Amino acid sequence: MRHGILSKIRVLDQPNTNFPLTEVSSVTEFSVASALQNYINSDHPSHGRKIHPLILKAGIKPNVNISIKLLIMYVKSSCLSDARQVFDELPRRTLSAYNYMISGYTKHGFVDKSFDLVRELCLSNEKPDGYTFSMILKGSTSGNAGSRLPFTGCEVHAQILKSNVEGDDVLYTALVDSYVKSGRVEYARRVFDLMLDQNVICSTSMITGYMNQGRLEDAEDVFHKTVEKDVVVYNAMIEGYSKSVETAKKAIHIFIDMQSLNFRPTISTFASIIGACSLLSAFEIGQQIQGQLMKTELFTDIKIGSALIDMYSKCGRTDDARSIFDSMPRKNVYSWTSMIDGYGKNGCPNESLELFDRMISERHTKPNYVTFLGALSACAHAGLVAKGRKIFECMDRVYSMKPRMEHYACMVDLLGRAGSLNQALQFVMQMSERPNSDVWAALLSSCRLHGDVELAKIAANELFKVSGESRPGAYVALSNALADAGKWDSVSQLRELMKARGISKGTGFTWVGTDAGLEAFHAGQSL
Repeated sequence: MRHGILSKIRVLDQPNTNFPLTEVSSVTEFSVASALQNYINSDHPSHGRKIHPLILKAGIKPNVNISIKLLIMYVKSSCLSDARQVFDELPRRTLSAYNYMISGYTKHGFVDKSFDLVRELCLSNEKPDGYTFSMILKGSTSGNAGSRLPFTGCEVHAQILKSNVEGDDVLYTALVDSYVKSGRVEYARRVFDLMLDQNVICSTSMITGYMNQGRLEDAEDVFHKTVEKDVVVYNAMIEGYSKSVETAKKAIHIFIDMQSLNFRPTISTFASIIGACSLLSAFEIGQQIQGQLMKTELFTDIKIGSALIDMYSKCGRTDDARSIFDSMPRKNVYSWTSMIDGYGKNGCPNESLELFDRMISERHTKPNYVTFLGALSACAHAGLVAKGRKIFECMDRVYSMKPRMEHYACMVDLLGRAGSLNQALQFVMQMSERPNSDVWAALLSSCRLHGDVELAKIAANELFKVSGESRPGAYVALSNALADAGKWDSVSQLRELMKARGISKGTGFTWVGTDAGLEAFHAGQSL
């Protein structure tokens, strides 16, 4: 029987899997361990699952070494239930067994089970090492950890120091990443500066953390001090710069620099740089990037297509946006929404609503909240009150999507623009939730448009209650409405009230394209 089992293990160990033949005359612990290790090191560890039943049939009682290899093989094969069974049947649970099982749960999103094992480990005779702590940190910062985290970066860091665990790149990187994701960039920097070898992964985390807090100079400092850069660290810089119109031009410079150093842009690179072009209204650069994309397989990606649609729409080039939209082999809700919203914001409400109706009728893609907002905005600009009501009501009735404040504000704007101010007020008063400042601001704007001063006062007073001093534009809107009606005494009283409350409106400005890029020009400033 043993020779028959050995032949099966030999079959599993054939050259077509790039494994050497087992040169033994009977099934031994060495041959089984060797075969398992070969599968663990292979690109297809799941093929090794066939060995486990053969071991059992051969009557071999797995020792700790074989059990650990079985555990690793199952974890690498994503067979966590089988891995847990092997773990539970271990004659002695070693630290390495705990670590492999904790790692498997963490990497596959079962963070609660991972933390349960950590607690069990701490109650056993084994002590966590650097790898254990790194897994705890990764689990705590993953999206599967829930709102109530059992461990924080500071707590884990304290345990590391108490345990005299020798840190390595894996642990320090996890600690830096944990601090960054919790917003404690200063703590992250202290750990980062302690590292002898500041690897590019840590540098990327630090750059991301600084960019998220608007600390561009610190991010640039880390970037310039990173000796061995890769495409990911460049992506972090480009993404950070592309979030603001003031720094978007720097994103383009970094994009050019990385390619001059032979770094190949990824899908994340292109998505960020297209976003920078959107902020700068630099469609000429966007067209060049599109030309570059057309030479790669990334051009047909939904994420890239949606980004290009959004970019061209924000540059006022809806025909180019529609060309991208029509050429996309597959579309998702972001593709549809970008095109619908693009038409609406560029004065093409009919085209926007036509596309929205097509999206609904084809039923391949479910609209999201932004899609409905774009459609309602298009109705407002086209004066289609009945159509807007129908769209608003179908959100909850058909799609079980409870309208948000921005949708209520859009409906008030729709009714107000059409001159139905009393209906707009009635709509506000019948809201199930307390109207926010956007809702009252929409009503105030409509009152000024149609010269209804009394209703404007009501809307403005409610707006003042909700927003306080955070919306000076509300005072200006009411002042303009009073001025349009010729009530100059009321205008003077309102301006005195603004002075008494210390409320002032900033100088208006616009972005103007120049040879040096976009520049802000304020009211009264000469070009």
